[in-house]
Amino acid sequence: MSRTPAQSAALRSGIAVGVATAAYGISFGALATASGLDVWQACVLSLVMFSGGSQFALIGVLASGGTAAAGSAIAGAALLGSRNTFYALRLSRIIGPGLLKRAAAAPLTIDESTAVATAQTEPAAQRLGFWVTGITVYVGWNLMTLAGALLGNLIGDVRAYGLDAAAAAAFLGLLWPRLKARQTQAVAVAAGFVATILTPFLTPGLPVLAAAVVAIVVGVLNLFGTRGGPPSPEAIPMEREVEP
Repeated sequence: MSRTPAQSAALRSGIAVGVATAAYGISFGALATASGLDVWQACVLSLVMFSGGSQFALIGVLASGGTAAAGSAIAGAALLGSRNTFYALRLSRIIGPGLLKRAAAAPLTIDESTAVATAQTEPAAQRLGFWVTGITVYVGWNLMTLAGALLGNLIGDVRAYGLDAAAAAAFLGLLWPRLKARQTQAVAVAAGFVATILTPFLTPGLPVLAAAVVAIVVGVLNLFGTRGGPPSPEAIPMEREVEP
């Protein structure tokens, strides 16, 4: 069956975004083993959790605080992963009815698949973009996690190669394109300031949670936002947070 130009564009976008995102999995696998996880633990985490930002947050806290920081690590990862729930509300119309279809779509509802799907103008192209992107990222991310975990075991301490900065660099890369409106700029500055101030005094993970509370308060109260106006472009996911 021939595709429309919109469907062909969605297919190309889905594959391109999926492959580029999957490449980050190798950094996660290497960092996971450096944080104390076994190869199989890193792989199971990607298979089951499959939310890049949450996975990086989890191993980042575990690496700095060990098992004592497990509670903060889990809370931080869960908080980051909760955004996928809001994506699901928006994608419900695109996915369509059917329990099995929605169950299959649930783990693939991530930043990339949402961004590609909502960027399309035709319903068929939106559905194609979602499934192609989600499946490409899922398969590629898990393969790259395995490769990175094995590589991490072979090369030893990945910090010697600068891979320990990969997670922070990825988060910065995801955040930067969204800092266009005054509201998001205020959230970024306030959350970053709070996290920086509290880091020397709190156990690993807690400064991140405190910064998240600041972000929520600013967002709920709509501080620095335009009341009664249309939502800012940052409120509509049109780009990927490179985070499974």
